[in-house]
Amino acid sequence: MSSFFRMPSDLQHSYLGLVAWHLQLALIPVLLGLLIALPFGQLCIRFRWLYAPMLGVTTVLYAIPSLAFFVVLIDWTGQSDTTVMIPLTIYTLVILIPAIIDGVRSVPVETHAAATAMGFGSARRYFQIDLPIAVPAIIAGLRVATVSSISLVSVGALIGDQGALGNLLEDATQYHRPILAWSSVITTAVLAILIDGLLVLLRRLLTPWAAR
Repeated sequence: MSSFFRMPSDLQHSYLGLVAWHLQLALIPVLLGLLIALPFGQLCIRFRWLYAPMLGVTTVLYAIPSLAFFVVLIDWTGQSDTTVMIPLTIYTLVILIPAIIDGVRSVPVETHAAATAMGFGSARRYFQIDLPIAVPAIIAGLRVATVSSISLVSVGALIGDQGALGNLLEDATQYHRPILAWSSVITTAVLAILIDGLLVLLRRLLTPWAAR
């Protein structure tokens, strides 16, 4: 069992180092995607005609294979973490923008009317009424985007050892140690499950009023 966690001596990272690197490559794009999706989602809510073209653009970008994205970006960003994180950030948008829009649109009209009657402006209503009520839908989108991002990081191994845990798949062949491949696959799956569980817990903490 110890060989599951023991990396070859000439690798730059320990097992825990690879786990930390993998989480960095996977979670930063999700956070950036959320920061981008929030204002774009609000634009689509204010200007309904914008939703269809924006969803079309993000869907087309999502359809581009990640490896092709990496190859195109190498000329500008080199074989770096940035080359991996840019496509992953873009991929999250096709999930997060609809999640935010659906969540905000689920706010009852009566709630909006009550907030307006209490003197809430549009910005205050958005941050204090719409977003809190939309939390379950946003968290649901984050769960899908996060699990997808954690799995796609491994593809970065194909552009020069930028795949974190995915690098172990190639190392398994190079060092004739199949246990490294198992280490990569199992650890990636466990990370996805753990992060997904944390997001579920976060939703429950943020929405104690919602049904479980």
